[in-house]
Amino acid sequence: MSEKTFVDLESEIEGTVTRESICLEENLIYQKPIDTLIDTPMHYCPGCGHSTAHKIFMEVVAEMGLQEEIIGVAPVGCSVFAYHYMNVDMQEAAHGRACAVGTAIKRVMPEKYVFTYQGDGDLAAIGTAETVHAANRGENILVIFINNGIYGMTSGQMAPTSLAGMVTTTSPYGRDTSRQGYPLKISEMLAPLPGVAYVTRQSVHKPNNVKRAKKALQKALQYQKEKRGFCMVEIVSNCPSNMKMTPLQSNQFVEEKMIPFYPLGDIKTPEDK
Repeated sequence: MSEKTFVDLESEIEGTVTRESICLEENLIYQKPIDTLIDTPMHYCPGCGHSTAHKIFMEVVAEMGLQEEIIGVAPVGCSVFAYHYMNVDMQEAAHGRACAVGTAIKRVMPEKYVFTYQGDGDLAAIGTAETVHAANRGENILVIFINNGIYGMTSGQMAPTSLAGMVTTTSPYGRDTSRQGYPLKISEMLAPLPGVAYVTRQSVHKPNNVKRAKKALQKALQYQKEKRGFCMVEIVSNCPSNMKMTPLQSNQFVEEKMIPFYPLGDIKTPEDK
């Protein structure tokens, strides 16, 4: 903070704010970026939840000291931008094949932590088979699943997770479940499989939810260290551009529409196995 800023603060709140209290680490709002994040121009749309998910996961990697020990896999879609932000070893996968690539990396280098970072179109549509079979085999990897209920990068088509009645470019009158089926609850589908250790659904639309999502990511990496098996952290998010909403409106949509259908919380833990 500049000298002028300190003076302004001290004059506005005389006797309650001191230079020393402002400089305490716990009082800092803006800090130097952590080493696990790359300082790069933003690619995501304003208000997109991907950026928050990137930040909290890279904070976890830094806090656990895993920067040199972790390898990420991101496929096609908005998730592909992860390479621009995450300062860890990364591998690109073909559309939907992240779990297959992650499986290969983990089996060749079992001492490494391995994660995939995937959107709902990628993971729950073209990548359904790879996801289900990796989970059923109990591959000891972490899958970070961003569920915003729509295809982001390719102009907002209906995704497997789009809500009933949700308007998209391929369901302009709303998703008709009699013709287009029901939204797929991928977490509930995977949780019963014996190879699955941990499945949780969190969100990043409010500060307290961001904290819970970060804690879930910490748990998942700890379970991987303990060789518990397949872990998935689903993060319910927004897509302001393709929802045709402001960031605030899209977060309200997450709160009022998505979370009632995709309830938050742990679905399966290692203790449930």
